[in-house]
Amino acid sequence: MSVADHLVCAVMAGGSGTRFWPLSTPAQPKQLLKFLGERTLLAETLARIQPLCPPERQLIITNRALVGAVQADVPQVPAFQVLGEPAARNTLPCMAAAALVAQALDPQAILVLLPADHWMADAEAFRQALLRAAERAAAGAIVTLGIAPSHPETGYGYIELGDELARGVHQVAQFVEKPNLEKALQYLGDGRHLWNGGVFVLRADRALQAIAKHVPAITAELGPLAQLPLGSPAWQSHFEQAFMRCPSISIDYGVMEHETGLEVVRLDAGWSDVGTWHSLLGMRAETQSNYVKGPAVVQDCEGCVVISTGPTLAALGLRDMAVVATLTSTLVLPLDRSQDVRSLVAEIKERGLPG
Repeated sequence: MSVADHLVCAVMAGGSGTRFWPLSTPAQPKQLLKFLGERTLLAETLARIQPLCPPERQLIITNRALVGAVQADVPQVPAFQVLGEPAARNTLPCMAAAALVAQALDPQAILVLLPADHWMADAEAFRQALLRAAERAAAGAIVTLGIAPSHPETGYGYIELGDELARGVHQVAQFVEKPNLEKALQYLGDGRHLWNGGVFVLRADRALQAIAKHVPAITAELGPLAQLPLGSPAWQSHFEQAFMRCPSISIDYGVMEHETGLEVVRLDAGWSDVGTWHSLLGMRAETQSNYVKGPAVVQDCEGCVVISTGPTLAALGLRDMAVVATLTSTLVLPLDRSQDVRSLVAEIKERGLPG
């Protein structure tokens, strides 16, 4: 059997996507939106990995309120492999639960943990990077994917490269927090830094060993799941109760900062984290100067995002703007203020306005 035969892919789909208000709502967050074609970002993610990891080896970790919507969106994934977190506990408890399910499916499982809401222009390049990472993981390495920076981004974490171990594979010298602009410009030019794509590849047993070593409280709570039949009422009951008691901590802080011998595989696949309205410009057709979706008419506009899910929307003479309309709300802002949508949403909620 090849390493691909042991892949179990766990997709993290629990985010709220506040920065994509008014399209994104608690009942339909970013991962369940359709930015390209007729598939949601979640469905696109599963389709991207399916040639390596069929539905019987796919897991989805979401929040409990979204389980029904997720199952309706991707019905090919077995229902018991859609886990509903009863509370937000960051990403490390998510990794622990995914590793336990992966081991139940395959004792030799190689776990791929990836976000539900990223986009790749080149799906085949992404799969090849995953296979390269899986080969390294099969030998015991903890591997992450790093994206070559295309601009001095201050909103991402970075990975500093160490020695090259194989073609496209490096040791991780260190993880770097989100830099200021001066540092980001330095990282862009030095060729020794990659964006941290938030994708992790490692054997399931290796994940559980690392969690037990560095955050034993998570192991104490979720470890007993290994003795219960996967998908049974007993498993589900223990998962929901134990998950609530887990500490809230990220994979980066809980494990990656304490482990040695970490590796990074370079990913060149036209990656976007689809993190803000501005990021949608990277998903527009090469021949288009704007990203336009829905019943919208755009004239003499440049570098704009114009979306409607209800009323006819017309935009004229705009530059670098987002205009987004739904049946109940409209958003207008300069794209360089995309990160500030959360503060608008907070005020809308505080004032009790519909949204």
